[in-house]
Amino acid sequence: MERPNFIQRCVVTAKKAVAAVVASVAVATIGVVASVGSALAQAAGAGNGIGQQVQNMAQEFSTAGGFTASMAMYVAGLICFLGGAWFLWQSRQPENRESGKVAAGIAGLVLTGLFVTGGNWIFKAANTTTGAAPTITNQAAAVTFQ
Repeated sequence: MERPNFIQRCVVTAKKAVAAVVASVAVATIGVVASVGSALAQAAGAGNGIGQQVQNMAQEFSTAGGFTASMAMYVAGLICFLGGAWFLWQSRQPENRESGKVAAGIAGLVLTGLFVTGGNWIFKAANTTTGAAPTITNQAAAVTFQ
């Protein structure tokens, strides 16, 4: 039986990582659906009409989307960290002396840092683009970039 080569192992690892991210997004989607139901119930109880319902739903979607993106970045960071550590560990094993394991391990650790600081990068990009801190309010308004 032939041993899988480096590319085949990377493909298997990538498939597992994608499956984990898809599962976390599915869980977040369930949370979004629950949030929409909550927003509809609050708006219906308040008696402020369909406009208030839509506004509440938009705010809930925005909040849930932020949590989902943050969670996905942290999950991706964890996967990259574990993959990078595994590749670095494998590179030191005498039976695994193929080239590329150290580079793959370092790339995994670098990607970990990028994913974990993703929220900070988005905040800085919003500041750079608009000249002000990004905010979420309960008033609907058009987004403009200057």
